Amino acid sequence: MQRLPAWIRGHLAALRALLVLTVLLGAAYPLVVTGVAQAVFNGKANGSLIEKDGKAVGSALIGQRFTDAEGNPIGKYFQSRPSAAGDGYDPTSTSASNLGPEDVLDTLPTSGEEGRQSLLTQVCARSKAAGELEGVSGGRPYCTGDGVGAVLKVFPAVGTPTRVVSVNQACPAVPFVAAYQGVRVECGKPGEDYAAGRTVPVRGSATAVLPADAVTASGSGLDPHISLAYAELQAPRVARERGLALPRVRELIGEHTTGRALGFMGEPAVNVLELNLALDGTTG
Repeated sequence: MQRLPAWIRGHLAALRALLVLTVLLGAAYPLVVTGVAQAVFNGKANGSLIEKDGKAVGSALIGQRFTDAEGNPIGKYFQSRPSAAGDGYDPTSTSASNLGPEDVLDTLPTSGEEGRQSLLTQVCARSKAAGELEGVSGGRPYCTGDGVGAVLKVFPAVGTPTRVVSVNQACPAVPFVAAYQGVRVECGKPGEDYAAGRTVPVRGSATAVLPADAVTASGSGLDPHISLAYAELQAPRVARERGLALPRVRELIGEHTTGRALGFMGEPAVNVLELNLALDGTTG
C-alpha cells in the first residue's frame, strides 16, 4: 500500500470514509431511530391516525372538511378552520395563501378569465358564509354586505374626486355606499383598468362576531384545531342538528380541548375530527 502513489492513497481513504459513513448514517442510524420511534411512539410515528370501526378516518395532526358532495357544510358537524393548502388540507401542498393585509383589490371575472379574490374578499366571503351557517352576523369591518372587500378607487388619485368606483362589486351590484365626497359611487366593470385610481378601503360600522380562525387559514393549511371561541359559537347549531342538549355538546368540547403548550404557550384549542367522532358516538 505504501508503494501506491499519494493521490491513489488519498482516494482510497476517501472511499473508505464514504463507505463507513454510509453504513453508519445511511443505514444504522435511520434504522435505530425508526425502531425507537415505532417502539416508543408508535402512533405518532405512523401519522397519529384516528380509526373508526377499524378503518382510518383521518389524522389528529391534519384538518379535513366536513361537507357534503356539493361542498356545503354538514350542519351536525363542527367545521374546521379554512385551508389554503392545495384544494384544502393537502399534506403534499402545505402552505399559506402568501397574501398580505394590503391585498384588498379583486380581479373581477370576465368571459375569458375566472378572476381572483383578494385576501380581504376571501375573509369577507368566509365571514358571510359562516355567519349564515351559525345564525349570527357575518359582518366585519372593511366588508360589504354581499361579502366582498369594501374598497373604492377614487379618480383622480390626487385632488378633488370626479369618479369613484366600488372595484370589488361587479356590475350590476349596488355599491355598498351611494356616494363618496359628494360623488356617486359606481359598480366595478370586469376588465376595466382601475390602477390609476387611489385605493380607499372603507371601514364600516360592523363589529366582527366570528373569531379570526373562522375566516383565516393557518400558516400550514393543515391545522386540525379551532379556537375554543369558534367551537363555542358552533355548539348551538350542532346541538340543534343532533337533537342533543347544549350542555352535553359543551361537555364534549371540553373533553377534546388541549391546553397551552408547556402551560403558557399559545391558546387552548379543540381538535375538530376527534370532537366530531365523539359526537357520532353520543346518543343523548
